[in-house]
Amino acid sequence: MTATRNALPEAAVEPPVADGDERLRRWRLVLGGGEADGTGCVLGGRDAAMDRTLAALYGGGAEGGSGSERAAGLGGSAPRVARWLGDIRTYFPSSVVQVMQRDAIERLGLSALLLEPEMLEAVEADVHLVGTLLSLHHAMPETTKATARVVVDKVVRDLERRIATRTRSALTGALDRSTRVNRPRHRDIDWDRTIRANLRNYLPEYRTVVPERLVGHGRAARGVTKDVVLCIDQSGSMASSVVYASVFGAVLASMRSIATKLVVFDTSVVDLTDQLDDPVEVLFGTQLGGGTDINRALAYCQTLITRPADTIVVLISDLYEGGIRDEMLARVAAMKAAGTQFVALLALSDEGAPSYDRQHAAALAALGAPAFACTPDLFPDVMAAAIEKRPLPVPDPELDGAPLTTER
Repeated sequence: MTATRNALPEAAVEPPVADGDERLRRWRLVLGGGEADGTGCVLGGRDAAMDRTLAALYGGGAEGGSGSERAAGLGGSAPRVARWLGDIRTYFPSSVVQVMQRDAIERLGLSALLLEPEMLEAVEADVHLVGTLLSLHHAMPETTKATARVVVDKVVRDLERRIATRTRSALTGALDRSTRVNRPRHRDIDWDRTIRANLRNYLPEYRTVVPERLVGHGRAARGVTKDVVLCIDQSGSMASSVVYASVFGAVLASMRSIATKLVVFDTSVVDLTDQLDDPVEVLFGTQLGGGTDINRALAYCQTLITRPADTIVVLISDLYEGGIRDEMLARVAAMKAAGTQFVALLALSDEGAPSYDRQHAAALAALGAPAFACTPDLFPDVMAAAIEKRPLPVPDPELDGAPLTTER
């Protein structure tokens, strides 16, 4: 039984009942009925209908509270699954619906049914569903591709609206602050750096520092000041990261001061920079699955670097290298030696701790390129720190759900 059955929404509760009865009712819905659940609780009405939707995904063949035989499974019928999708949207909030959809696809093997237009119209679209659709899109019939594109487009546009403003704000400020001047206007004074630069002028009797030299940040030039290369692993385990990276790539590409390039790879390398104005096109240009050759991808990225000191390379990969390990690390070392900022993200998603290659992560850290999982909310801060060439805000593994396991 998954945690979904514990997350019963208040909106699905029957008319008010005594506290003891309510606890039994919830345990009955969690346990799924039958003689072994020990509740002795009989469900009816809306509760019985909600229980049937849970039983279709998680249940066994126990007796239901309404007195009918419970039969688990959604079968292979697209209409039946579409009705079930409608039912769970009736009884559960959107966040729970998305979890149940993912469970249905993984537990009951419903991926093939996503090739039916009727199914796509019934699902609650989210990042995980987009990842599944991208892995299937080469197998989709033409009648389904248009519907799939609508679903992907909706999720991508929602993500873009959510992240664009904060990303542009954080990076614009970082670009401004990265331009240092010694005669700043008052509003541009960097007081922390100014105080540190004038500590020798401290006057004990007045308990103050006399700022003989002001340090500030100027306004970034209107032209391109930073180059960013996003290098994205498109192996199957990186589906959510590919979605988020494509959206962030489109946001970065919309900023005049940043020249953004986007490269995706498995055992081959594809440059999708010319499609960055439309992240949906970028996503449909990827092919999730297959092997991984990070060394080959980084070799191509090196050819894109023309201003090493003003370039940031962001590798988004779980670091399971199928290519030549030593050459991969040598390329990272060469880029850093030339002044390029190198950022390794083990995941760019909100899914928690990913699986990754711990040995390769440790090797990158030894080169001064820490590898860590990054949430979409943290990504603007990571990029801002890279632009300003200050330490990256690496999450605490104990607090932020950074990688904890090396098993794949």
